[in-house]
Amino acid sequence: MSISDLFDSGFQKRNQDHFAAIVRVAMSDGVITDEERAFLDRLARKLDISENDYKEILKDYASHNINPPTSYDVRLGRLFDLARMVYADNIKGDDQVVLLERLCIGLGFRSDNAKYVVDKALSLVDQNVDGDTFADEIKNMSR
Repeated sequence: MSISDLFDSGFQKRNQDHFAAIVRVAMSDGVITDEERAFLDRLARKLDISENDYKEILKDYASHNINPPTSYDVRLGRLFDLARMVYADNIKGDDQVVLLERLCIGLGFRSDNAKYVVDKALSLVDQNVDGDTFADEIKNMSR
């Protein structure tokens, strides 16, 4: 096995784990709505998730780890995806917010700051900001 094969395999596994975390948020209320499904379809294409892997993750999303990215910018991108999923189709509720806080910690945000970060993230998604604005606003929170 070549080094590039190992890199591709690790990269794909991280994408699958991130996708599974988002499926976990979508499934927190027991159903995936049409809007959530459309978002998952787009995200799966973006993350290069195969159709077979997509189906397997939907069946067994809880078995995937939340692997925190080492890059803060990648972490913010993943938080943006998760916050958009929570906010999709008005699924924002106490259970989803608590789950998002746990996923936020799993992504590598400090536990004592997770609630504040999640509240800000959901507020930004409610304002329909783009990914760059989202990242800038979250970064500016700590200044």
